[in-house]
Amino acid sequence: MSDPAIDTGIYTLDNGCPINNVQGSLRVGNQLAGVHLIRDINLIETIAHTVHERIPERVVHAKGHGAFGTFEVTNEDFDISEFTDADFLSEKGKTTQLFSRFSTVVGERGSADSVRDTRGYAFKLYTTQGNLDWVFFSTPTFPIRDGGKFPSFVHCQKRHPQTGLRDPATFWDFMSRNPETFHTLMYIFSDAGTPKSYRFADIFSVNTYKFTKRGLLTVPIEPPLPETYHYVRLRFQTDQGVQNLNQTEAEQLTGTDPDAYSRDLFNSISAGQFPSWTVEAQILAPDQIAEYPVNVFDPTKEWPPALTPWRKFGKITLNTNPTDAFGETEQVSFNPANVVPGWDVSPDPILQTRLLAYGTASRYRLGINASQLPINAASAASAYNPTKRDGAHYVNPFIPAVQPNYIPAEGAPFRPEAANTLAQDADKWAGRVTDYISQVVDDDFTQPREIWEGYKAAGTDEAFVENVATALGNGVPEEVLARTLDVFNKIAEDLAARIKKAITPPPKDPKDDVPELPGGGGRFHHGPARPNRGGVGG
Repeated sequence: MSDPAIDTGIYTLDNGCPINNVQGSLRVGNQLAGVHLIRDINLIETIAHTVHERIPERVVHAKGHGAFGTFEVTNEDFDISEFTDADFLSEKGKTTQLFSRFSTVVGERGSADSVRDTRGYAFKLYTTQGNLDWVFFSTPTFPIRDGGKFPSFVHCQKRHPQTGLRDPATFWDFMSRNPETFHTLMYIFSDAGTPKSYRFADIFSVNTYKFTKRGLLTVPIEPPLPETYHYVRLRFQTDQGVQNLNQTEAEQLTGTDPDAYSRDLFNSISAGQFPSWTVEAQILAPDQIAEYPVNVFDPTKEWPPALTPWRKFGKITLNTNPTDAFGETEQVSFNPANVVPGWDVSPDPILQTRLLAYGTASRYRLGINASQLPINAASAASAYNPTKRDGAHYVNPFIPAVQPNYIPAEGAPFRPEAANTLAQDADKWAGRVTDYISQVVDDDFTQPREIWEGYKAAGTDEAFVENVATALGNGVPEEVLARTLDVFNKIAEDLAARIKKAITPPPKDPKDDVPELPGGGGRFHHGPARPNRGGVGG
C-alpha cells in the first residue's frame, strides 16, 4: 500500500487523510470575518495538538542539553575487570554507546545556563546487559545526607510560595539550619559554581556505589561462586581542562546568551571538537570501612585521595548531537536504580532516596511506559518481563507478541536462567527500626576548612568571599545572616570575618541617599541589591 505523505509530500491529518490548504480554515463566507465550523477537522487537530505539546518539566534539572557518545574501557591505571564482572567493563578497548544530558539543577526549563548552581551530568549506557544510568554532579559532595530533608532542600531554592520570586533568605535559612550543606557550598560559591561551559567541568558520582564480581559463567552453577564486592566512587576529569567564569563574567553571559552552555556543547560537537572525560575510580574493600576516617556512605564527605587514590580506567567521549531535542533530551529519563550486573547500589542514604525519586518522577512526567520510548529503551535482547503490561502509550514489545501475562505460565516462551545477574546484597543488616536523623558534629567542618585553606594557598579565596558576600548581602534577614556567619566561623574564623566585612557597606553619605527599594534588605555590598539572576543563594 502506497503512503501518500511519503510518495507525494502532501500534508495529511493525523489519520493520514490528505489535505491541501493546511493553514486555511472553514468559515461561513469567503472572507476574513466569518464564523468557523466545528467540522474543520484540520484546524481542530492542529490547535488541539499545539496546546497539548508540553509535558511536566522536571522539578530539578529542568534546563538541560543532550548528546550521544561512547564509553571506552582504557584500563590506564589498572584492570577494572578485577573488581567487577560487568560485561561493558570486561576488556580493554571495549566501547559502549551512551546518551548524556547535562543540566543546571534549580532553575526552570527557560532559565539561564551560567547561573551559580550545581550542574547535573547524567549518562545512559546502552550495555548488553541492560541500560545503566549514571546520574552524577559537578561537585564532589551532596549538600544533605538525610532523605527526609530532600523536599525542603529543593523548595528553599525554588520560588517563594507567596511572591513567586526567588528568595535568597529561604536558601540561607535552610542551609544555615543544616550546616552539613556547607561542604558543598564551599564548591558552589567558588568560581567552580559558574563553569565556562559544560565541557570544562569535572564530574563526580557523589554517592557510593558497589562493584560486584562473582565470575561470568556461560551457564549457572549450584552453589553459585562466592561473591566479592567493593565500594566505589567515580570521577570524570574533563580533558578540556577545568575553566570557570567569575561572578561578573557569569552574570554578563546570563544576560547576553542564556543558552550559552547548551550552544557551546552543540557547536563543539558539530565542529568535530568532541568533548571527553577521563573516568577514574576510588575503590574500597568492605573490611576497610570500619577504620576509615570518614563514613564512606556519607555523601557530604569526600574520600581522602591520599588514602584512596583516583585510578583511571575509562574514557567518555561525546560525538553526536541529538536529532530531536524533545524526543531525546526532554524525554530521556535517568534513574540510579537502572543498574546492571557488576554495578550495584550501596546503603548511602541519599542514593537510597534517589532510587525512589527518579523513577517516580519519570513515571509522572512521561507515563508508566517511559522505558519504551526509543531514547530510554533497552535492546530487545536485554529487556523482557511479560508481567509489565498496558498503561498509557503501551506498545507490545514481546516476541512472539502473544504470550501469557504471568510467570511461570503454560505456553510461555522458554527463557534460560541468566548466567550473570544482579548480585545479592552482601551487606548484613540487623537491628531495630528507628526514626533516625543525622546530627552535625565538629568533624563536619574539617573538610570545608581544608577547602578554605586550599583557596587561600591558590589565591582564589577573595573570589569565594566576594561570591558569598554578594549572595548574603542581597536582602537576607539579620537573624539568618548571623546564623550563616556562625557556621562559616566554625569552618574558619578568618573566613567568617572576611565575609562579614565584605557584606558591611561603607559609611553612608547623606548626599547619596536614595529611596529604599521595596523588599530590599539593608546590607548591600558595592551598591544596591542586584536582582536575583536565577542562581542559588541570591
